[in-house]
Amino acid sequence: MTNYFMTKKNFYLVMALFISMTSFGQFHTLNFPKASPKVVESQKLGVTKITINYSSPSLRGRDVWSNPNIIPQKGKPFPWRAGADMATTINFTTDVTIEGKLLKAGTYAFYVIPENDMYTLLFAHNYNQWGSYYLNIDEDVSLKVMVKSIACEKSEQLDFEFLNRTENGLMIGLEWGEKRIPFKVEVDLNKTVVESFRSELRGINTYHWQAWNDAARWCLNHNTNLEEALVWVNHSINGGYGGFAAHKDIRNLVTKINLLVKLNKVEDLDETINDASEIIKQDWEASYFAQVLNVNKLYGRALDFSNMHLKDFSKTWSIHLNKGVSHYFLGNQKEAIKAAEKSLSLAPDVRKNRIKQIISEFKSKSYKIPVG
Repeated sequence: MTNYFMTKKNFYLVMALFISMTSFGQFHTLNFPKASPKVVESQKLGVTKITINYSSPSLRGRDVWSNPNIIPQKGKPFPWRAGADMATTINFTTDVTIEGKLLKAGTYAFYVIPENDMYTLLFAHNYNQWGSYYLNIDEDVSLKVMVKSIACEKSEQLDFEFLNRTENGLMIGLEWGEKRIPFKVEVDLNKTVVESFRSELRGINTYHWQAWNDAARWCLNHNTNLEEALVWVNHSINGGYGGFAAHKDIRNLVTKINLLVKLNKVEDLDETINDASEIIKQDWEASYFAQVLNVNKLYGRALDFSNMHLKDFSKTWSIHLNKGVSHYFLGNQKEAIKAAEKSLSLAPDVRKNRIKQIISEFKSKSYKIPVG
């Protein structure tokens, strides 16, 4: 009997101990503050998205750059993870260059090897690592570059800054304490944007004439991919299969005129000018298109266009002025002054001073069409 109760008692003790240990070992989902909180920072460079994901430690009074237990020196015993906890990662959605060296699109763990004021930066394709304990420099690293640190305003928390952005480049600076480790990131702007357009125009944007026109105009403004841009603007005008979503508009016709001139396809100009004449309903459209023809040095066509639309918009000062500009560059100074004076008589007060100046420039033969 005693043995039975002893056995039963032992059983309950074992079960109680098991339940206690099991409860202690279970994970919970409580959200606790972290000493080195996670930070995600993103920046667009052209159409390239750059995303840095890191854990941000604080100085807490420490001289971190001189303490090898915080930032290992010369890669010994291993490179620094450029943050805390999991390895810092950087994602590029397109190919980029880092300090002039090519790095393919993708996600990379980012490590730093300090040596005095010079820093070797490592971009490792094996990026899902805790810190840098298991980094294999020979096998995991896609790119190495070396940069020099500079001084910066004190930063208590480690962070990354995006600096000095241009159309196709920027600096990324790792900042902690009073030190910044900067490295330059650049993209092939024309290549990446055009490739993005090609992809996007196959999706929902294929149904929007504005998307085709805007893509063509971007190429025109950057003097790149012009033949394909002409195809795109024609799609904007004529639509897709069976003419679906066709939209002939003064805006895409202007884009087409500019591309035809740029590509020296002058044989197609008359058809496009006639298309514009047929759809113009407002005086500003006629004035704008005449101005575009003058800017493209199509002075004879611009003059004919202005005369045609002055039949409907005889009191529009800007059309008269464009007519004067056409005459001026065709060598008809007298007619140019006459048309500009007519424009002056019709123009609002806010425009009169500039028109007077243009008349004076016509007379002195010093007039130039403004660029941009």
